[in-house]
Amino acid sequence: MDLKQKAKNLLRQFKGDDYALGVGILDDVGRHAKEYGDSALLISNNTYLKPVVDKVKESLKKYGVALAGNRIVRDAAPNAPREDVYRLEGYILNFKPDCIIVIGGGSAIDAAKAANVLASVGHYSADIEDYFGTGLVTKALQHSDKQLLPLMAIETSASSGAHLTKYSNVTDPVSGQKKLIVDEAVIPTKSVFDYSVTETMPLNLTIDGAFDGIAHTLEVFYGIDEENFELCKEIAETAIELIVKYAPKVIDNLEDTEAREALGLATDLGGYAIMVGGTNGGHLTSFSLVDVTSHGRACGIMNLYYTVFFAPAIEKKLRVIGNVFKKYGYIEEDLTKLSGKDLGIAVAKGMKNFAKDIDFPTKLSDLDGFDDKHITRALEAAKNPQLDMKLKNMPVPLNASLIDEYMGPILEAAKTGDFSNIKNLE
Repeated sequence: MDLKQKAKNLLRQFKGDDYALGVGILDDVGRHAKEYGDSALLISNNTYLKPVVDKVKESLKKYGVALAGNRIVRDAAPNAPREDVYRLEGYILNFKPDCIIVIGGGSAIDAAKAANVLASVGHYSADIEDYFGTGLVTKALQHSDKQLLPLMAIETSASSGAHLTKYSNVTDPVSGQKKLIVDEAVIPTKSVFDYSVTETMPLNLTIDGAFDGIAHTLEVFYGIDEENFELCKEIAETAIELIVKYAPKVIDNLEDTEAREALGLATDLGGYAIMVGGTNGGHLTSFSLVDVTSHGRACGIMNLYYTVFFAPAIEKKLRVIGNVFKKYGYIEEDLTKLSGKDLGIAVAKGMKNFAKDIDFPTKLSDLDGFDDKHITRALEAAKNPQLDMKLKNMPVPLNASLIDEYMGPILEAAKTGDFSNIKNLE
């Protein structure tokens, strides 16, 4: 079966009618919004996303859905700073829309999710800090007998899968630390992704997004249990091969619609993956690098090194992933003859070769502004109980007492690019 058709079948299996995906589908947004009422709070960036916003506005007008407040509300800055979440909450409370429509990438969608929480159950707690963790939004909803507003997420960036998932990442700009809401309640009511809109994405954002998609499928597959192994194997193989095959084509032509669709499908599969299992090491460390790089870039670098650390525990999974990179010429070794850390290094080198082929950084010292304070921050963050789910999702689980001894060398290796510095937990 064609790779893209395989991806579409998986996504249909995942979301059914709750997800509209394809090329040229923005005209239907108004029809979907009308199901929730007569007014919508429209959140977006009305500069570089103006062509998308204009199409959505036309569709809303066609179906008789008014803009709440008669305006477009500015979306969140990168990494969804908490002050933007509170700002958006204020618009929701003041304009009282029947639904929320957010147009943008992961940060815009994550901020809208969190703002919806505060606006709906702020009387339970008005502090976003109290919702970081797993299931705390649902707890607040049950306690207050409230519901979140319907939220329609119109994705414009092939990357995070935020339009499909139960996650909302929010950043404290003062500490430079990102934290996470994990709750089924924040899954968008309706999701829309017209893959053709990504043709205006700059190259760096495109490639960072592709590596975010790899990170989601890779990390979940590394940590998945036997019960969900076959499903995650199919998701990971399909998504990663789509990215490895088509990312170089986007570099040659940013307006290659076929390649753009392929990357959109791949990163959407990343969204599917993180609803089946959880991300772990790469994501955990990325939360401490928000001031020096994008989320996808941080995950893309760190997963090279976590691959080596996890290797003795995930040999079967490494051969699956390694065979994708070998198929496209990035690995020369016979993976069937390798095991343990040697197998991990071979696969990580293949991933590194792919990264270099598309001019993507492969170590933390490649990032402007990175220094040892980021390693210290990452080690401290890993001990924070609010991020404990990432440690538990690891195929080699760590607890706070093991962080310095084992995660420290991973971060040092990621700084220098030297896999030999990594210490495996036998």
